Amino acid sequence: MMRSAGEQEEPDVDSVENSATVSRRGILKGVIITAGTAAGLGATWPAYAADASVRATSPDGRTVLTLSVVGGALRWSVLRGGTTVIATSPLGLRLGNGTTLGSNVTVTQNQHWTTNTTWNPVYGRNSTVTDHYQEQRWNLEDTVSGVRFSVQARAYNAGVALRYVLLGAGTATISDELTTFTFPDKTLVYSARDEADYIPLAPGSIPVTGTSGTDNGPLTDLPLTATLPSGVIACVCESSRVNFPRMMLSSVSGQPSALSAFLMEHTARGSGPVATTSTVTTPFATPWRAVVIGSTHAELVDNAELVLNLAPPNALADTSWIKPGKVFRCELTTAAGIQGVDFAVARGLQYIEYDGGWYGPVTSPARQPIPEIDLPSVISYATDRGIGVILYADRAALGDVDSLFALYKSWGVAGVKLGFVLDGTQAMTNQITGWAKTAAKYQLLIDMHDNIRPFGYERTYPNFLSMEGVRGNEQFPTATHNVTLPFARNIGGPLDYTICYGQSRNKTTNAHQMAMAAVYYQPLNFLFWYDKQTSKYANTANWPGLPWFNAVPTTWDVSRTLAGSIGQFVAVARRRGTTWYLGAMTNEAARTLSLPLSFLDSGVSYTATVYADGTPGTSPYQTPVVVSTRTVTSATTLDVAMAPAGGQAIILKPS
Repeated sequence: MMRSAGEQEEPDVDSVENSATVSRRGILKGVIITAGTAAGLGATWPAYAADASVRATSPDGRTVLTLSVVGGALRWSVLRGGTTVIATSPLGLRLGNGTTLGSNVTVTQNQHWTTNTTWNPVYGRNSTVTDHYQEQRWNLEDTVSGVRFSVQARAYNAGVALRYVLLGAGTATISDELTTFTFPDKTLVYSARDEADYIPLAPGSIPVTGTSGTDNGPLTDLPLTATLPSGVIACVCESSRVNFPRMMLSSVSGQPSALSAFLMEHTARGSGPVATTSTVTTPFATPWRAVVIGSTHAELVDNAELVLNLAPPNALADTSWIKPGKVFRCELTTAAGIQGVDFAVARGLQYIEYDGGWYGPVTSPARQPIPEIDLPSVISYATDRGIGVILYADRAALGDVDSLFALYKSWGVAGVKLGFVLDGTQAMTNQITGWAKTAAKYQLLIDMHDNIRPFGYERTYPNFLSMEGVRGNEQFPTATHNVTLPFARNIGGPLDYTICYGQSRNKTTNAHQMAMAAVYYQPLNFLFWYDKQTSKYANTANWPGLPWFNAVPTTWDVSRTLAGSIGQFVAVARRRGTTWYLGAMTNEAARTLSLPLSFLDSGVSYTATVYADGTPGTSPYQTPVVVSTRTVTSATTLDVAMAPAGGQAIILKPS
């Protein structure tokens, strides 16, 4: 049966597991074979062959992933435009009994094909996603233990990915993953752990972090971005992490250009049981290890959907109730909730949220509002005005999640923001995916906070709108940090960043804050984060940026990154309907970007409403927003001037 456009192939572990006898029809099931690419499909390698290699090549021919066995050792490498992205590096898994898969292997079968489909996400950066790749699948046998496994390797125009499949029926215990990423000399990686700032350094120089109660060593979180001396930029991510620990990367002793996989044994901040191994039911596919690649920094941002292409398809039959949008956090009283609803209506927001404390101490059961909040009245008032209510719940306050989410559904709650989600172990991965499934059962949106990292699961359960896992704007980071994120953390998936407009603690201009709403991909966007009194904006003349926030969406039909350099500047244009929203941001250096508007429809005039930095103030936050309009076409090149730590936000609407 051929797969129709819109469907995603998941690992056909049955066909892989029975690879010695699989029929051609079985191999083809669920994939579309492009003419000329199936030569060698199902070819069997002689069991005595010690050395072999195969290549997966991207449809545009620019990217090549090579799998090789040399002297029984399993290796991989990646080229982009003929230059090295990943030099020849080890692959493999270590089992709980000490068996190392990848050091002594023979190839028993090779399968390869090209798949080309499109699918439509419930929401996203683009309304249509192309899933076009060449896959090589090697079936292998460990010559010492006789254990059979396979490696799937894919090459896309956007990058490469690989994962392991343990074959046979039964169980297996995994203690370590040996996937290594050896970069060219003089590569810089942007390392950050937990919610720290990014540090550009050599792969072998990751600082030792952690405590006796956490994973300790020269470790860095994913997504991990690397700038190569060739000018290529790459971002290591994971996708389809199910029933498996989160992966970090570690410096490798004696190998200054290498990083190796590290499967977390603790939760991210050391709370919860330690797990040095993970037991799985086989056949079992590990998460995809994806390397999103850009020949330019701007191209990297536009290639981020590779992570989604690798994730399992949407598991929900009905997604009509899933509504991305903008959120305002209210103070913890009934009156503040009512005022918040009115503010949301006036400002074009879709949700209000009661954060930590609405049910009392954050670790107490999250089942009863404090006396200061008449929650039924607020929910009723909000529902009558088309505004949803989101409730915070600390991880320690959940109790029985099924009954809690059923209770919230009965109240008319729209979604849940889970706090202190400490990602890391296999058990925590299962808890996170379980929360998303249970929330979907009761038609609740979900946003997970604290130390969690993306793995494409917003495709599988699209009610899982967002997560934190970032040094967010609530910590008032630098402009350099803000213009690093589009090329790092945001490549992996949505990020809850809490935009702060008009905040005296910001280290950036207001126009810089405004631009975030277009630059960052964030389907559930918390705005005006520290603004607890909505009367602040009563005199709209004092806040010329408000119309931008009124209008800007959170999900898109088309996205285009126009310019960028990690840690320096970025400019992104996104279209919803016929209107484009353009955001540009710079680091602490003032700069002007010349941005061609060739992405606009030819022959159509657009009115550009430009929200720009005025004369720089004593501090960046004191720089005023200056509004102007002009007529532009696809032939126009805009000169986008930005103050230090500044930006621009531009609405381009057909005249």
